[in-house]
Amino acid sequence: MASLISYMSQNSSQIISLLLEHIEMTVIAVVCAILIGVPLGILISYIKKLGKPIMGVANIIQAIPSMAMLGLAIPLLGIGVLPAVVMVTIYSLLPIIKNTYTGISSIDPDLVEAAAGIGLTKWQVLSKIKIPMALPVIMAGVRISAVTAVGLMTMAAFIGAGGLGFLVFSGIRTVNNAQILSGAIPACILALVVDYLMAIIEKLVTPISLQKSFSKSKEQLKKQRKKQKVTLGIIVALIVAMVGNSFITGAKKNENTITIGAKDFTEQVILCHLYADMIEHDTDLKVIRKENLGGSQVAFGAMKSNEIDMYIDYTGTLYVSILKHKAKSDEMQVFNETKKELDEKYNLKAFNPTVFNNVYTLAVRPETAEKYGLKNISDLKKCDNEIRLGATLEFLNRKDDGLPGLVEKYGFNFKDTIGIDNSPRFLALENNEVEMIDAFATDGLLKKYNLTVLNDSDKYFPPYNAVPVATGDTYKKHPEIEASANKLSKVLTNEVMQELNYKVDEEGQEPRDVARDFLKEKGLI
Repeated sequence: MASLISYMSQNSSQIISLLLEHIEMTVIAVVCAILIGVPLGILISYIKKLGKPIMGVANIIQAIPSMAMLGLAIPLLGIGVLPAVVMVTIYSLLPIIKNTYTGISSIDPDLVEAAAGIGLTKWQVLSKIKIPMALPVIMAGVRISAVTAVGLMTMAAFIGAGGLGFLVFSGIRTVNNAQILSGAIPACILALVVDYLMAIIEKLVTPISLQKSFSKSKEQLKKQRKKQKVTLGIIVALIVAMVGNSFITGAKKNENTITIGAKDFTEQVILCHLYADMIEHDTDLKVIRKENLGGSQVAFGAMKSNEIDMYIDYTGTLYVSILKHKAKSDEMQVFNETKKELDEKYNLKAFNPTVFNNVYTLAVRPETAEKYGLKNISDLKKCDNEIRLGATLEFLNRKDDGLPGLVEKYGFNFKDTIGIDNSPRFLALENNEVEMIDAFATDGLLKKYNLTVLNDSDKYFPPYNAVPVATGDTYKKHPEIEASANKLSKVLTNEVMQELNYKVDEEGQEPRDVARDFLKEKGLI
């Protein structure tokens, strides 16, 4: 508890900023869901044959995992706020559609017939009879959708949209429970506040004759409604101001601003801040930092769609996963071919690679290495059927430089393989839930858990030197960023990068602070 209070007090400005982002995106998504869901619910209440297909589609969408939906949205909508809002809007539709349909369909037919009998048109029947009487049921659906949207919006951080999910994902990445709770607790409180506000709105829009408080005196009802309207008015004003400020801030991006992206693990976030700080120091540019962009495909897709102007990837990843080549062990050959093809195929400019080579490794506890006599990856052949491997999802699916290729090369038959992303796989190893994990040569957690790294004596893995990549348009407008990036790449060695990672993963320092302190120490800024 003390560590949580300490973390929240030290990072209060960041938490508040992320909370405001979360509120803004949630409000937009819920409003969009209401504008779409209510008309659809009304439509299927009148045209019954549309009910099954519309509800069927809504039910199918609800069954699709949210991460899968995000993955499908990225190629179409890019990264950032837009795909996050679209995803949450889609997931919020079902309760609103269903409750709107149920509320309108359950109205007494005799009442509707009587309304028509006194000369009301269909539109008047709908607007003056059906909708007012169905409002309690409709609002119940809206309340469910609004509360659910708060939780779903934490996924927005996966594609660089921000929100409280940023703290949750960052905390999971670095095994920082205080950081996780600093995102989760405000999200829970926000969900309760949203439910309370929806209850106020429900009372304001529901006819007095349909409310439980109908038995109160007229004066009491007036006072109650006045308080509710004032509360709601203040909240709406704050939300409008917040959204308006966001649009104004977004419009301020100009020719002297670039965006640098980072994938979703510690080293990537540190590299993002390192290069961003260097560029801001050496040039007149202002850098926007987009962190936690999932894997390479997400970040590379963001580059192709101009959602970001630059990011840092690894030569082996670009060469094998992006450009679809067979793995090679020659560092300069891999880099030169990668640089040439990125330019020719995608109009992307690769700058000089770093000195450090963050190559894939396989790591075990020291006692496991001693028990089976493990020094090289090839030694696993004598005990593979007793080894449970906990590996990142990306490693499990990379054909030429991941597990499938490793199994093909050595003929391994592991006892079990378990997909565990980021730092939780180190905890699984520590807790004896697996005997081996994949890791990276510069992983700070290797030092933290004192693990034994198996030698890649057969040079199975290609080189993974970090390489900054910028869009052709960005390079054309700001060629000065290359000199700044190249100056930094020269000083980033394996020892340096592992130490920087260690400061974040073990000592709990912020990646931004670690990056800035290192650059100052080296006299680069």
